[in-house]
Amino acid sequence: MTIRAMESSSATSGGSTRREATRQKLYEAAVTLIAEQGFSATTVDEIAERAGVAKGTVYYNFASKSVLFEELLRHGVGLLTASLREAAERTAREGGTRVDALDAMIRAGLVFIDRYPAFTQLYVAELWRTNRAWQSTLMVVRQQAVAVVEGVLREGVAAGEFSDEIDVPLTASALVGMVLVAALDWKSFQAERSLDDVHAALSRLLQGRVSGCR
Repeated sequence: MTIRAMESSSATSGGSTRREATRQKLYEAAVTLIAEQGFSATTVDEIAERAGVAKGTVYYNFASKSVLFEELLRHGVGLLTASLREAAERTAREGGTRVDALDAMIRAGLVFIDRYPAFTQLYVAELWRTNRAWQSTLMVVRQQAVAVVEGVLREGVAAGEFSDEIDVPLTASALVGMVLVAALDWKSFQAERSLDDVHAALSRLLQGRVSGCR
């Protein structure tokens, strides 16, 4: 499935709604084409054709192909961040522990990746590149996602659920990375496994390595 646009406010005007729908088509076309053939090989003409719009519409909504891709990364990671935050907040409302919150966030991350595998593949690939115009934006939005996990870890340390010796920023990055890499391996090499299977494996790792439970 391709990446979806965030839901518009009910108060959004008809014109803005139409523009958001067009931008959604462009997001979907861009992520699909770039996943298939790479950023450099993908042209604005191809994005417009795949989206079913005129080439000028691309430039009306985005100044360039690079700007479109930068906004695509910002948008996609924003969806992931929102999913992680909602999972943590829901667990807190239900009276769960911080370990429960981390486990819920792992599942939320897997659900996101299962829904948007092409975007996830692009995101992970771009994290390793250093010569892109959107690198600074990517680092900012990446940190927003990691910060949600950091917040739960800090709360857990303060509450005595986690050891105060853990390196919170590094542990948060490791947890996010674990989900991304495990999920991509799942999709690429172990597609016969269910989401529940993958979640169960990562959940056991979480319980044994973070909470100290056996």
